[in-house]
Amino acid sequence: MATKPLILAVVLQLLPLLCNSFSPESPTNRRVLVLLDDVAVKSSHSFFFKSLQSRGYQLEFKLADDPSVGLQRYGRYLYDVLILFCPSVERFKGAIDPAAILDFVDSGHDLIVAADTNASDFIREIATECGVDFDEDPSAMVIDHTSYAVSDTEGDHTLIASDDFVKSDVILGSKDIAPVIFKGIAHTLNPANRLVLKALSASPSAYSANPKSKLSNPPALTGSDISLVSVVQVRNNARILITGSLKMFSNRFFRSGVQKVGSSSKYKKSGNEQFLAELSKWVLHERGHLKAVNVRHHKVGEGDEPALYRINDELEYSVEIYEWSGRSWEPYVANDVQVQFYMMSPYVLKTLSSDKKGLYSTAFKVPDVYGVFQFKIEYERLGYTSLSLSRQIPVRPYRHNEYERFIPAAYPYYGAAFSTMAGFFIFTVVHLYNK
Repeated sequence: MATKPLILAVVLQLLPLLCNSFSPESPTNRRVLVLLDDVAVKSSHSFFFKSLQSRGYQLEFKLADDPSVGLQRYGRYLYDVLILFCPSVERFKGAIDPAAILDFVDSGHDLIVAADTNASDFIREIATECGVDFDEDPSAMVIDHTSYAVSDTEGDHTLIASDDFVKSDVILGSKDIAPVIFKGIAHTLNPANRLVLKALSASPSAYSANPKSKLSNPPALTGSDISLVSVVQVRNNARILITGSLKMFSNRFFRSGVQKVGSSSKYKKSGNEQFLAELSKWVLHERGHLKAVNVRHHKVGEGDEPALYRINDELEYSVEIYEWSGRSWEPYVANDVQVQFYMMSPYVLKTLSSDKKGLYSTAFKVPDVYGVFQFKIEYERLGYTSLSLSRQIPVRPYRHNEYERFIPAAYPYYGAAFSTMAGFFIFTVVHLYNK
C-alpha cells in the first residue's frame, strides 16, 4: 500500500512533461533549455529570448556549471530544444556531455549552438559531429577588408556585414533582409556531410586569421568557403543551427544600424533580428514541416483496401500531405510528389496529381510480375522535412481458372490442330469406303 503514493507522485511529476512534449502532429508548446556561460547573457540577449517566448516557447535558463542540469528524467526527455549559449564551457557539471547532446538530436530534438572566439573543445566537438569544422586557430576571426560594416570603433575589419543568404523562402521567408552583422570565428562544412547547409556565407574577399598579427602564411579558410551560420537537418528531421558568433544574437547587434563599406545603402536596423527570427522558425519546425496522413490504395471502382493484388489489376493510390504554418496545418501544394511501386527496384514510378487541398492521387496498372511489392514515397526537398512512406502489399499471379479460355495469339495453332483432326477423319472415311 505504501507504494501507491510513490507511484502517484511519479505520475504527477511526469504529467506536465507528457502534456508539453513535442509531437510532430502539432509542433507547439515546446520546452527549451538555454545553457549560459554567464547569467548576464540572459539580459544582454533578451530580444532573442523574448521573440521565442512570444511564439509560445517555454524557456528555462541554467548556467552550464549547474550540477542539476540534465536532459532526461526517468528515461524521458524534459525538453524539446537545447540552446547552447556557453561557448567557453569545457564540460558540464550535470548529466550532459557531447554524447548526451548527440543522443538528444538523434531522438528528434532540435539544437542551437553559438560559439565565439573562446570556443572550447567541447563546443568544437559537438560542431564537428554535426558536420561543421571551426577554424583550429583559437585566435583567428573572420576578417573582410571589402565587406565589413562601417563603424566608428571597429578598425580591424572583423565586424562583418553579410547579406549572402541561403536562397530558400522555406528557410528564411520571402521578405527582404538587411545585411547581418557578424563578429566571430569562421567554420567550414564537412564535404562528406550532404545534410549541412550554409544559411549565411562570407564574401569571396573574407578570410580567417588573427586580426592582431600580420599574416606570415596564407590563411587556411578563405572566401565563400567560410560559413558564418550553418543549419543541418538530420535524417530523422531534427534540426540544428550552428554559428561562430554569440554576439550576433545580442541586443546591441539587433538594435544597431548597418552600412557595408563602399555601399550607399544605410539601414537603420541590422538584419540580425529578422534573420535569426526567421531562421529560428525553420530550426524549430514552425516552417517547412510536413506530415503525410490517410495513405490509401484500392482497386479502381472499389473502396476497400485489399490484402493483395493480382497481376495486371488497375489500382488507385492516394495520400494527404499538409504543411505546418506556425499555427495550423495547411494543404501542401507541389507538383513533384512521386510514388514508386517497388520490389528490389521500381517497377512503376508515377507523379501524383494534387487537388490543391492536400490530396495527392494517381492510378496505374500492377505490373505483370508477382511478388512482395511496396508503395514507397521518398520526398526530400530543400527546407522541408523529408517524407518516407512505405506500405507493403503482395501481388499474386493468375489462378489456374483465371486465365483466358482461348488465347488470340494461339488461334493458328488451334486451327492447325482441328484441321489435322478433320483431315484424318476424311482420310479414314475415304480409305474405308473406297473400293
